[in-house]
Amino acid sequence: MTGGRAVEERLLSLDEMPVLPISAEDVERARAIGAAHGMIRDHEVDFSTSVITRVERIAAERDRPAVTDATRTLSYAELAAEARRLATLLTRAGIGTGTVVGVGGERRATVVAAFLAIELISAVYVPADTAWPAARIRDVLSQAGAEVLLNVDPGESAPALLTGAREAGCRVIRAADAASCDPWGGAPQGSSDRLQYVLFTSGSTGRPKGAVVEHRGMINHLTAKIVDFEITETDVVAFTAPLGFDISVWQMLCPLLVGGRVEVIDDDVAFDPLALARMVDERGMTIWEVVPTMLRHLLDDLGDAAASSLRPLRWMISNGEELSTELARRWMTAKPEIPLVNAYGPTECSDDVTHHTVSPGDLERMRLPIGTPIINSRLYVLCRDDAGWTACEAGETGELFIGGVCVGRGYLGDPEHSRHAFFRDPFGDTPTGRLYRTGDAVKLLPPAVGTRRYTLQYVDRIDRQVKISGARVELGEIEAVLQRHPGVAAAAVVVREVS
Repeated sequence: MTGGRAVEERLLSLDEMPVLPISAEDVERARAIGAAHGMIRDHEVDFSTSVITRVERIAAERDRPAVTDATRTLSYAELAAEARRLATLLTRAGIGTGTVVGVGGERRATVVAAFLAIELISAVYVPADTAWPAARIRDVLSQAGAEVLLNVDPGESAPALLTGAREAGCRVIRAADAASCDPWGGAPQGSSDRLQYVLFTSGSTGRPKGAVVEHRGMINHLTAKIVDFEITETDVVAFTAPLGFDISVWQMLCPLLVGGRVEVIDDDVAFDPLALARMVDERGMTIWEVVPTMLRHLLDDLGDAAASSLRPLRWMISNGEELSTELARRWMTAKPEIPLVNAYGPTECSDDVTHHTVSPGDLERMRLPIGTPIINSRLYVLCRDDAGWTACEAGETGELFIGGVCVGRGYLGDPEHSRHAFFRDPFGDTPTGRLYRTGDAVKLLPPAVGTRRYTLQYVDRIDRQVKISGARVELGEIEAVLQRHPGVAAAAVVVREVS
C-alpha cells in the first residue's frame, strides 16, 4: 500500500512541470487583457483554517443543527464529536498524515463526519461511489493507494463496494465501530498546501485519472460560494451529488463554515425532481444545484405548479453540462424571483472557477456565458500558433487556462497526463505556481445589455471529452475498455443525442 510520503512522490513537483511556450510580450498582453476585463480576482482568505475548526467553534458559540439526513439530525457539537470518534478509529487503523482513506457507502450524515475526521488527522479523502461497478472501485482505490476503505453504511453495503475494496487489497473498516471509541484529542493538523482529496475523472486510456486537490484550493472554493451566494447561518444546502462528483465536496462542507445546515438527500429523492421539489418546501432548502438535464425534468414535471413551488429557494445553480438559452428562459419564466446561476469548473481546479447569474439580456445570446472568476482565480484565453501560445483579444476564440490558488497538484501517479495539462504559471507569483490547461475553447464576451461586466462563453471541447448528465466521459476510455474484450478487434464510440 502507498503511504503519505509515497503519495507526494507520485505527483510531479513544480520543477518537473513543463514551461508553457509563450513569449514575455504575450504574457504581459494576456495579463493586461485579463485584468482589464475582470478575469483576475483577488480576495483575502485564511487558508490555514479548517472546516472542523469552524464546526467546533460554532458548536461552542451557539450549537445548532448542522447535518440532516433521512434518519437523523446532528448538531454542530454532535457532528464534531462523531468526527473525532472516527478520527480515533482511523488512527487505530494506522492512518496518519498524508495517508489515503477511501470512503464508500450511501450518501448520509456519516459521510460528512468522515470527511471532517480525515481532515482532522490530515489524511487524504478519496470517495468510492456505490454506483460504480466493482472494477472501477478497485481501480480507484488501488490507484489512489488507499490504505483502508471507511464504510459509512450502518447495514448491508453494495456488493460492488466490498468486492472492489477486496480486489484493491484495501482493508474495510466500519464507521459504525467508532461509536465505542473515545474522541480523538488532538488539534487539526497540516499546512495549507497539504493534500486534501483525490477525485477520479474519466481517462482516455481506459484508466481513470486521479485529480489531487490541496486544502487551500478546497477552502478557497468553499469561501467563494459563501462570498458569491451570500451564504449565512440561515441557509440550507441540498447535498444531492454522488460522492464521486466534485460538487459533493462543497455541498456537504460549505454551510458548515458559517453555521448553516446540510440537507442530505437520498438517491430515491435526489433523482425524482417532484419529490425533491416537495422536500425543498418541507425542509426549507435555500440552495439547490442541478445538472441541466435534471432542471429540464423539474420544469416538465412541475408544469403549472411551478409558481407555487420552491418558495424557500434563494439560488438555483446549474453545473456539470452546458446550460442552454432555451432552458434558462424556461426557468426565468417559471421562477423569475429565483436567480439562476451558470457555474463552470474542472475537478483539477478544486471545482467551479466561474459563476454567472443569468440575466434577461443573456437570453438574446446563442449560448449563455459561463461567467467571471471566483475569488483568487485567474483566467486567461490563449490561442495556439506554430511558436506556442499567444494572448487572445476579447471576441477571439481560444483555449482557457486557469491560474491561482484553485489549481490542483496534478494527476496521481500519472506524469504523462499531468505534463499535458499542468504547467509552471508564467503570469504571476501565485501560491501554487501552477497553471492548468482546460481543453475548453472559450471567448471573452462584451457586456450584455444592461450589464457592465465582460464574461466568458464556452464554445466547445478541443478533444473527445463529453458530458453526459453532468459526468465527464472520455470516449477513448470507453473504446479502450471495449477493446480489452477478446471478441472486439476495434471499437469507435460516438455520442448521439436523443430528444
